[in-house]
Amino acid sequence: MADRQPVLVIVSEDPRVSHRANEGIRIALGVVAGENPVQVVLSGPAVHLLDEDTDDLVDGDDIAKFRAALKKLGIPFHIEATALPSVPDWNVEGHPVVSVSATEIAALVARASRFLVF
Repeated sequence: MADRQPVLVIVSEDPRVSHRANEGIRIALGVVAGENPVQVVLSGPAVHLLDEDTDDLVDGDDIAKFRAALKKLGIPFHIEATALPSVPDWNVEGHPVVSVSATEIAALVARASRFLVF
């Protein structure tokens, strides 16, 4: 699996107002289940997918399940550096996170076999 180019899932939708953010991580989980390497990028307001309180998120219960499954599989979230929150209630579950610049996101896109944008 490591020799293949990953599928890149980029999520920029705000999970507080749109179900598309949830769909992005759900599809990322499905790609991994199909034994394909996947990388997940959260940019802009999509970083709220890792908020502690999922009650304020559209599809919050599903988000909690999908992000827990991705954590269990060791899939890190690549977080756009300029959107990285500094509040104490963000990512309290300790999901693996990699801070990336816009240039690094562009490099991830260039290396991906396919990409999905939400």
